[in-house]
Amino acid sequence: MSEKREQLVRRLIEEGVLSQPEVIRAISKVPREEFVIPDLCEQAYMDTPLPSLEGQTISAPHMVAIMCQLLSLKPGQIVLEVGAGTGYHAAVCAEIVAPRQHGIKDGHVFAIERIRSLAEFARSNLARCGYSDRVTVIEGDGTLGYLDAAPYDRILVTAAAPRIPPPLKAQLKDGGRMVIPVGEAYSIQDLIVVERSGNDFREWTYGGCVFVPLCGRYGWSP
Repeated sequence: MSEKREQLVRRLIEEGVLSQPEVIRAISKVPREEFVIPDLCEQAYMDTPLPSLEGQTISAPHMVAIMCQLLSLKPGQIVLEVGAGTGYHAAVCAEIVAPRQHGIKDGHVFAIERIRSLAEFARSNLARCGYSDRVTVIEGDGTLGYLDAAPYDRILVTAAAPRIPPPLKAQLKDGGRMVIPVGEAYSIQDLIVVERSGNDFREWTYGGCVFVPLCGRYGWSP
């Protein structure tokens, strides 16, 4: 599988999708085959979303790369991920914000998942791959954020919201950045980048994307 992973990374670099060295290193290191459902292991390094539990999906590698690069992740940052899914994206983020260098660990990823079976699946995958000390999976409504660890340097949302949930903007640190898909459910959405400066928020659109709906108080109804 490591050879297939290397081939995928080379292809994403050649296509101009992957360019930041820290993201290249993270995607090269995280074993995506450990985060897909067992029947799909052989498809782990196809650059496509794959079905997961409860009608959810694991994002395509190119979208994981794009979102990580838009976040401009750095070691030591505290990250909130809304939509833990299988745990793969959180693991990639953890490789960047909490790299293991000389036994020192910095940063942390808090990943919220509303579906219990997925939260348990993510915890199991992360533990097996050695990320439990760098990623905490919380079961709950991600549209409310996670106040216990706020404010966050970066917020990553991996499901499409009808609008940006106010609690997520409130929990973004001054100078922080959020990446979130916004738009209609089961349609083409806009990938929005949000930057906070004091009480002001600057937003711009990176491009189109397609994600499963973000469900919760400030999202779509389940």
